[in-house]
Amino acid sequence: MSYKNPEQQRTYQREYKRLHRAGSCQTPGQTQLPAEFRLRTAQDVLELLAEQVTAVRQDQQVTTTDRARTVGYLCGIALKAVETVALAERIEAIERAFKQRKDTPCGTSWPAVTMNG
Repeated sequence: MSYKNPEQQRTYQREYKRLHRAGSCQTPGQTQLPAEFRLRTAQDVLELLAEQVTAVRQDQQVTTTDRARTVGYLCGIALKAVETVALAERIEAIERAFKQRKDTPCGTSWPAVTMNG
């Protein structure tokens, strides 16, 4: 990262090296989030988006146009998260089916076909 001010560059480098020695994977310019705000699943994203949509809708300082634009944007992200949840559930179901087939002996997984003849 280049700085016009050499003192600002030294300060950044000093902080970067301190964080690196401490084992942090962030740079000094990144905002550190508390653990309770870290999103791990699509469901976490949906819950956070629901909170934010409620906050935007209740904010009286935001104009109607800005409110609509923001809620629409957040809804688009929510739709992607819903699709992700649905895909994850489908993948888990497929994995369970494959595991069940693997665990079942070969001759008992399908109904026996009898030939009358």
